[in-house]
Amino acid sequence: MGVAIRVAGEGDRELVVRLLDEAFQDDPVSGWVFPDPEHRRATHHRLMAAFTDAVLAEGRVDLAEDGSACALWLSVPAEDHEGSGEGDGEDGPAQLRAAVDPDNERVELIGRLTADIHPEGRAHAYLWMIAVEPERQGEGLGRALIESVLDRCDREGLAAYLEASNARSRALYERLGFVLTGRPLDLPDGPRMWPMWRDPRPGEQSRASQDGLS
Repeated sequence: MGVAIRVAGEGDRELVVRLLDEAFQDDPVSGWVFPDPEHRRATHHRLMAAFTDAVLAEGRVDLAEDGSACALWLSVPAEDHEGSGEGDGEDGPAQLRAAVDPDNERVELIGRLTADIHPEGRAHAYLWMIAVEPERQGEGLGRALIESVLDRCDREGLAAYLEASNARSRALYERLGFVLTGRPLDLPDGPRMWPMWRDPRPGEQSRASQDGLS
C-alpha cells in the first residue's frame, strides 16, 4: 500500500510540532539537550516548534497525508551552509537558546556543533529531522518520505546530507545510500551523532518508487 505525501503548510504547524515532540522525546540527543525528564517533557516541544518554524519559512516539510509522519528538509546552496544552523546568521544558536530555554547552554551548543561538521562547498538537500508517530514506527513511513526526496535528488543530480542521532536510524540511512562523512560527532558527556552524505544516483529508481510508495 502506498504512502500519500503532501507538502505541509502553516496550518499543519501544530501537527508537525506534535509529531517531532513525540518522536524525539526519547531520542539520545534530545535526552542530552534536556537531561532531566520532567524538564524535557515541559520544554522539548519549544525546540521542536522553533525547528518547525525555521523549515516552514526557509525549507520544505513533507507530511504523510494521514498525519502520521513528517520530514523537514532544507536546500543548502554550494556557497553557503548557514541554513544548516538553527536561526539566521552567526547568532542563530544563541537566539534559539534565548527563545527556547535560556538557562540551557546545550540548546545553543547542539546548533554550533552540528553547524561545525556540516559539509561546505557543494549544494545538497539537508534532512534536518524526520518523525513518525511512535505507534506507527516500523511501517516504512519514514523510508517512504525520505525516498520521495532522494528520487528527486537523483533526477536533479543533487546530493543529500543528514546527521543520524542513533544507531537504528543510521542503519536505515545506510540502506538508502548514505555513508559516513568526516568523523562522528561525540557530544560532550553525551551520545554520538553520525554526519552522513549521499551522492546522487542518476538513472536509479528507488525501492519506494518500484513499490509504488512515492
